[in-house]
Amino acid sequence: MGRFLTILVIVAVLLGAGGLWLTRPKPLPESAVAGLEGDPAAGRQVFLAAGCAACHAKAGAEGQEAPEMSGGRRLATAYGTFVAPNISPDAEAGIGAYTLAGLASVLKRGVTPEGKHLYPVMPYATYARMRVQDIADLKAYLDTLPAVETPAAASEVAFPYSLRSLVGFWKWRYLDTAFVGAAPSPQMERGRYLVEALGHCAECHTPRDRFGGLDRSRWMAGAPNPVGTGEVPNITPAAIDWSRSEMVWYLQSGFTPSHEEVAGEMEPIIAGLGQLPEEDREAIAVYLAGLAPVE
Repeated sequence: MGRFLTILVIVAVLLGAGGLWLTRPKPLPESAVAGLEGDPAAGRQVFLAAGCAACHAKAGAEGQEAPEMSGGRRLATAYGTFVAPNISPDAEAGIGAYTLAGLASVLKRGVTPEGKHLYPVMPYATYARMRVQDIADLKAYLDTLPAVETPAAASEVAFPYSLRSLVGFWKWRYLDTAFVGAAPSPQMERGRYLVEALGHCAECHTPRDRFGGLDRSRWMAGAPNPVGTGEVPNITPAAIDWSRSEMVWYLQSGFTPSHEEVAGEMEPIIAGLGQLPEEDREAIAVYLAGLAPVE
């Protein structure tokens, strides 16, 4: 019996060690961004499409040309209360000391420059599809914004979710860079990239399973509000029968065809999308119209 227990403990230790090794933080290598130079003007377009200001900007600054990205917004979820960090170019309180590879690791791998797993409340499971040139451009733009010296407060995450090693298992199951929607034309491909890589629309509009992963069988079919009460609406053609021009106008103005005005979590998102080129809003509308209808 003693020998059996010893073997059992050894096997358990080996399995545990193997699991931790397989799910360890895996930052993006420097070689993945070698030689890239960012364009701040192009980076602003990435910034707007990615909705960065919706979580990280100082309150009321979402539509500004150079917002203060001081963070501090609190997101209460079933797993704890997460606080959006300062992503201004301040070297101490913000991300001014990040290299391009460091920022790319955050966005595409959910790994900090210090080698820690990030919680998926930051939508890196979506940003994982971003092109590295877009990340280079985004960094070039972020570096032009005002530096804010005040650090955001720490997140409040209770045990066992406070064990970041568990995030590695979540990534192993759910971090998937494959696109979901079809892209039979260049316009729809652009719309798919804006929605599925930059806009992270599925993070709110797609329901999740018991472990917080997106249920791809019900893509964009609506879900409980992850940071409040009520429901995030179904935006597949089964629920949205707007014309293309009506959808484009909504993405620009925030007004629905029935003249209702956007509010809540979508308000800062529209503030960004409304500043994108018209052809990008057209591409998003075409992509959404081409989704599989889900009741």
